[in-house]
Amino acid sequence: MIKNKITRRDLIKKSALAAVGSALYFNMPKIVFANKTSKTKVILIRNKNVIDDNGIVNSNIIKEMLDEAVVTLTGKSDISQSWATIFNKNDIVGIKTNEWHNLHTPLELEEAIKNRIIETGVNSQNISIKDRGVLNDDVFKNATALVNVRPIRTHYWAGVGSLIKNYIMFSEKPSSYHPDTCADLGALWKLPIVEGKTKLNILVMLTPLFHGVGPHHFNKEYTWKYNGLLVGFDPVAVDSVGIRILQEKRRQYFGEDRPINPPPKHIFIADTKYKIGTADPNKIELISLGWKNDILI
Repeated sequence: MIKNKITRRDLIKKSALAAVGSALYFNMPKIVFANKTSKTKVILIRNKNVIDDNGIVNSNIIKEMLDEAVVTLTGKSDISQSWATIFNKNDIVGIKTNEWHNLHTPLELEEAIKNRIIETGVNSQNISIKDRGVLNDDVFKNATALVNVRPIRTHYWAGVGSLIKNYIMFSEKPSSYHPDTCADLGALWKLPIVEGKTKLNILVMLTPLFHGVGPHHFNKEYTWKYNGLLVGFDPVAVDSVGIRILQEKRRQYFGEDRPINPPPKHIFIADTKYKIGTADPNKIELISLGWKNDILI
């Protein structure tokens, strides 16, 4: 019987992955990340009045926040021009939302996105908003453009449920991405139905869930009114910023460093292995707009 040998290369690889999984954006060695000369732009926009004490989203304010973020992201001079740089009239657009009942994508935001896309000339019949069932949806199957939009929350298997994980429904077997605390979620972005199609990523930060224990956990005590949106072209960079905000809230709430568990290492691996974006905070240009109170970053 031949015993498996652990080579020096194996040890280096395992050590690197362990460092990635445990560091959680704190003291991350720069060598782990791919070299990039320019910074990736992420927009954080907040408004203290976007959601009321009963959890009702103000549709006008959320639309204004979305527009301001997109204008800043694209660098164009007005709203129409900004959206027209992302979508064109011939596009078939799938808006990948998230319908988890405890913390779902706000309908007001979904409608704001859809209406702006229609204004670029896209036929409303060529737009679909869906979470489960995307593989059986004709719009998603033929999509030329995708919008990825969902709230951020802690997650029992992956550490966090955020933009990268939101594409798990594009897999015919989502459970196949669960091993090793969902380390290979970045591979979802290489699927033919997805690859190269995502035009806009929006991480909803209105009332994030920053802590929980066990599968499908939800406790309103561990949510708070952050009243924000994170918007960018790079899902890894947006998730990277979102996690840093979540982690700072945990430190504030618990009065000590309490890393997200399990560590959301899939975000690092989406950068270092799958090359779908940048997770390195030093390579992200964060532009903050609007309300600055308790911004946590």
